[in-house]
Amino acid sequence: MRALILAAGKGTRIARALSGQPKSMVHIGDRPLITHTVELLKKAGIGHIGVAVGYQHTMIMEEIQKYEVEFFYNPFFDVTNSIASAWFAKDFISTEDDLMIMNGDLFMEECMLKSILGEKASPVLFADSSRKDEADYKLCYENDLLLKYGKDLTGNDITGEYIGIAKIGREFIPTFKEHLEFMISQQKHEAWWEDVLYDLSGETDIYVKELTEGFWAEVDYIEDYERIKDYQKQLSHKSAE
Repeated sequence: MRALILAAGKGTRIARALSGQPKSMVHIGDRPLITHTVELLKKAGIGHIGVAVGYQHTMIMEEIQKYEVEFFYNPFFDVTNSIASAWFAKDFISTEDDLMIMNGDLFMEECMLKSILGEKASPVLFADSSRKDEADYKLCYENDLLLKYGKDLTGNDITGEYIGIAKIGREFIPTFKEHLEFMISQQKHEAWWEDVLYDLSGETDIYVKELTEGFWAEVDYIEDYERIKDYQKQLSHKSAE
């Protein structure tokens, strides 16, 4: 298993609250989010970790270079989306291993990572069905198969919220990389990396699995970051009791 963290973006929706920091550098307790994530992956036994960087890349690299991760620089982070960052890391995406790919602004608990690593379906997106009303990016799925996706889904078309992480088995890697290259060749630089899977869903099964245990949040808005800090305060109070 190898893991690719996409952390090149500027985070325009929360930029004013970050004082120039990348989203992955917000502090989670006494350490940056990116450090928390890398340590979590290392603890789970993932030896190959790649990090796609762009905005304030030296800040991120200096923070986690001691963990012997591989870095992939997207110099066009200002005018591209995460699909370009995945493309710059394409040599890391190898048929030698299964791949876990995630957004760098995702905070998750250890128990969630264990569920993700134990999942056998591929390719599979992970969702939270408890957050339909608050969902940012919405998924509609039935019998664990993706049917619809998007920010504009409403009503019964929302089964759960996509949490920002997927797992791709090595047997699907060639298909994924081929379509990644195709979309880049079509100048789809504004797409998310997940759009590779969404685009393929019309011709192949893309699975969705719900994570039912643990806390998670993506740092898209200041409210998301505050939710993480509130959760950590609750944990601190419980441990002190």
